[in-house]
Amino acid sequence: MIGSYVAVGDSFTEGVGDPGPDGAFVGWADRFAVLLADRRPEGDFDYTNLAVRGKLLDQIVEHQLRRARELAPDLVSFCAGGNDIIRPGTDPDEVAERYERAVADLTSAVGTVLVTTGFDTRGVPVLRHMRGKIATYNLHLRAIADRYKCPVLDLWSLKTIQDRRAWDGDRLHLSPEGHTRVALRAGQVLGLEVPADPDQPWPVLPPRGTLEVRRDNIHWAREYLVPWIGRRLRGESSGDRVEAKGSLSPHDIKSWIEAVA
Repeated sequence: MIGSYVAVGDSFTEGVGDPGPDGAFVGWADRFAVLLADRRPEGDFDYTNLAVRGKLLDQIVEHQLRRARELAPDLVSFCAGGNDIIRPGTDPDEVAERYERAVADLTSAVGTVLVTTGFDTRGVPVLRHMRGKIATYNLHLRAIADRYKCPVLDLWSLKTIQDRRAWDGDRLHLSPEGHTRVALRAGQVLGLEVPADPDQPWPVLPPRGTLEVRRDNIHWAREYLVPWIGRRLRGESSGDRVEAKGSLSPHDIKSWIEAVA
């Protein structure tokens, strides 16, 4: 019975792509916190989301993991390193070494560390050519989890999120349904009875024509790819002026989800 949970990470754990009211995001970690809280007496669950979009592994370790250690929760989800891996010239072996040092430090202070792997990016235009680096990093993460006896939220194996409906319009972040399926899989990893099957197939869509696909690609490049490249060239991060959500009430999260459903 998990009574406290802290989520650390980048845009994935912050919930980008899963909009809530007032411009905030919900995301898989918040949805997962609701699943955990539902198994406790009302008011007897503490949840904190420290994730901030765009953050690199060392930034997450320095700022978020330090706070997670202070809170000493029953559970920490640790998803980090993805923004490092997609940067040119980075070595997944070296990034994994830094990740392991963080896991070793974290497991000495909290109850359980949930290790999260990266997605299979074969269907993501910008990241498709980095698939080998991401797969190498994922193998390291699974080995680290084995060494420290951590449960693994394996996103590479969650095939249903490879459907385009699981992704936001930017093709880099999950849609609300994608985040929901990840939250359900996280519950399964910890042995919870979840209200739906994250592997449930999507309804069949009619095939798209070449013209429609091309039009969508042009729109995506103009709205998302060009700004993303511009931030990289300027050395900016999407999270430079973003504050972590902090402590959240599962009851409030439920209200946010219902408000935008």
